[in-house]
Parts: sequence; C-alpha cells; structure tokens
Amino acid sequence: MDKTFNLNDHVIMKKQHACGTNSWTITRVGVDVKIKCDNCGREIMMDRLEFQKKLKKVKKNEEN
Repeated sequence: MDKTFNLNDHVIMKKQHACGTNSWTITRVGVDVKIKCDNCGREIMMDRLEFQKKLKKVKKNEEN
C-alpha cells in the first residue's frame, strides 16, 4: 500500500480520537507532522516515524 502523504491530504489513523473519529487532515509536513481532527478540530503534532506507524490509509486531496 502506498503511504505517501502531502499537505492537506486526508488520512485515516489506526486508532480513533477521543471524539470518535479516525479521520484527520495534514496541516504541516516536515520532520514533524501536524494533523487536525476532521470532527472536533483538535490539532496534534508527532514525529514522522511515529506518524507513519500509526497511519492506516491516505485519502488524497481532490484539489491537487
């Protein structure tokens, strides 16, 4: 499975957020990755290796 991701891509994580969804939007990409919950708007930041381990699926952004 292709797990390449870019800014503003929608991603599905393996575990759900406390609000009940596992759908996120990538808002920053670099050494760290910042993602925003699509349901409640909460933002979290994690290092790239941790993000890649927790990533389940990438839904590409339709704009690009």
